[in-house]
Amino acid sequence: MKINYLFAGVPVADYAAARVWYARFFGREPDYIVTENESMWQIAGVGSIYLVGDTARAGRALVTLAVDDLEELVIRFTELGLAMQLVDISPDSPKRMVITDPEGNQFTLFENSDGD
Repeated sequence: MKINYLFAGVPVADYAAARVWYARFFGREPDYIVTENESMWQIAGVGSIYLVGDTARAGRALVTLAVDDLEELVIRFTELGLAMQLVDISPDSPKRMVITDPEGNQFTLFENSDGD
């Protein structure tokens, strides 16, 4: 199987409020407004996260993102008032944090500065 692109969906009950939170989280407005109930941020060359109003599935997404500089995000999220949890890890593991949106969708971010 060859995969050409990844779309990861994040379902929310209150789409309007969630869109504001995600614009803060990503540091910009969505790249695409798909419908009045769905928007999308392209976060990597071949990957996007889409926010969708879906009450039945809201709050159940688990997303993991590799980032260049976790400390920079800790500072930015703190300034924005976004609650996060730094994860205690062994010295041989990459630094990690968990941030949960207001509906319970969970993002784990880990530092991978070499891009691998």
